Amino acid sequence: MDFLSLLWLFLIISSLQPVIRQRMLDADRQRLLARLEQKRQSRVIALIHRQETMSLLGFPLVRYINIEDSEAVLRAIKMTDRDIPIDLILHTPGGLVLASEQIARALMKHQAKVTVFVPHYAMSGGTLIALAADEIVMDENAVLGPVDPQLGQHPAAAILRVLERKPVSDIDDETLMMADIAEKAIRQVKRTVCELLSNKMSVERAEEVAHTLASGVWTHDYPITVSEARELGLPINTEMPDEIYQMMALYPQTAQRRPSVEYIPAPRSRQSGSG
Repeated sequence: MDFLSLLWLFLIISSLQPVIRQRMLDADRQRLLARLEQKRQSRVIALIHRQETMSLLGFPLVRYINIEDSEAVLRAIKMTDRDIPIDLILHTPGGLVLASEQIARALMKHQAKVTVFVPHYAMSGGTLIALAADEIVMDENAVLGPVDPQLGQHPAAAILRVLERKPVSDIDDETLMMADIAEKAIRQVKRTVCELLSNKMSVERAEEVAHTLASGVWTHDYPITVSEARELGLPINTEMPDEIYQMMALYPQTAQRRPSVEYIPAPRSRQSGSG
């Protein structure tokens, strides 16, 4: 085989390597999902968003909950018998309110137990989905987030506060129209939160939680810890199965540089460190 043939063979193998690696990764995910389903006797759904990197320009492209996600999750729920529990692995910065509400309501309607696993974070629309669960299993360091609606680049609650601090005569028409939309958006999200919590706490308590989560009490990126989530009355458990962490490892970020975090991937104890 001459040099040119070897070069072409190298180029072909190099071009196929990412495809083969992705196929192997997909197969590993499917095997782990099957193992987890067998262990828990449930339907396991993974809704995991990682930050991808565009191959051409290198700009970060963050993934969010969208309509395609809601369609896929709804199909999975539809294919699950009523008496089969559903386990949802959730890792997301949030996304479209419409898509998040569709997923949340579908989970709430499922008759068997619904468990949402949050290994790292489920912010905004992710929290809305988590509220539909009978049980939220969080890592001890995982966080949820407020569900206050955002209008463009601005929180709806912040737009409403403009009306409180300035005379109407000093506010332009566009801001007044945005404030009207903001008021409706907050009211709608509050109603959804109350609906999702209706079978977990009293109506009065659900309204208090809805106000805390949807009215701009915190900034939109505020991390709600396990202890704070429990104080709100959410059904939190911290007994995270090892398989959930293994699943997260099968959703790697696009690696174009050296890893920013490195360690030896093995348990470390005083006994293992002694010679």
